[in-house]
Amino acid sequence: MYPTLIEFGPVGIHSYGLMLATAFITVVFVLQYELKRRDFIAEQASTIVMAAALGGIVGAKLYSAFLDGSINLRELFSTSGLVWYGGLIGGCLAVTIVILRSPNPFFPTVDIVGPTVILGYGIGRIGCLLAGDGDYGPPSDLPWAMAFPNGTVPTVVPVHPTPIYESLMSFAFFGLLWSQRHRFQNVPGTTFGLSLMLLGVERFIAEFWRITPRVLGWMTAAQIFSIVVFGLGIALIFWMRSRPRVVGEAVSVEVSTPATEKPSSPSRRRRQRRR
Repeated sequence: MYPTLIEFGPVGIHSYGLMLATAFITVVFVLQYELKRRDFIAEQASTIVMAAALGGIVGAKLYSAFLDGSINLRELFSTSGLVWYGGLIGGCLAVTIVILRSPNPFFPTVDIVGPTVILGYGIGRIGCLLAGDGDYGPPSDLPWAMAFPNGTVPTVVPVHPTPIYESLMSFAFFGLLWSQRHRFQNVPGTTFGLSLMLLGVERFIAEFWRITPRVLGWMTAAQIFSIVVFGLGIALIFWMRSRPRVVGEAVSVEVSTPATEKPSSPSRRRRQRRR
């Protein structure tokens, strides 16, 4: 494996950081494309991704510190201790604040964000594989088993390459949601609820091929959290579908136009926001 791709003296380009950057850039482009298609403010894409990145890192670090029972300043600024469910909570909170403060409608926008979370997660797991950071599984004699002698957490014994499993599941789930996004567009919140459900399913399955301490019989803490996330997704879908629908319910958002410029179409003067 290749934890460090290029070194310039004390400075190096790490494979995990490179794949994280790739994930963020990819998600920004996908968000911009879909926001434009829905006639929303596409410029919000980079702000959403930045909020997700910062909120996710802070949430992951704080949750890791909570599990350890102490806060180590050195660990807070390292690349270790990035707990998945802590990052999910922190990222969701940060993105929620950004979207609520933006001119875009909340639930239709989070419907766009949901599948891209799965996409970004899958790309990030490629970084885990290249870095050999210990996210692999138990020893295996399968033809695709891999050893990580040069990994951040090295092992010379062939093991399950769990990050590959997670990336494949994530890309498959993203493709499924992306191909069906038009189908659920009339009920805002549905796609995001499905995204939560598939995130829970992906991590629940992946935990069977990870070396993770069991906290409740055969289950890990991540699997318990995955069940909670899955349940939240179901609850959101049922809640959104049970809400009373008001025909023609919309809120107009005025887009300022210079006095000397004549709008080319009514859509540039007024956008319809559905709640």
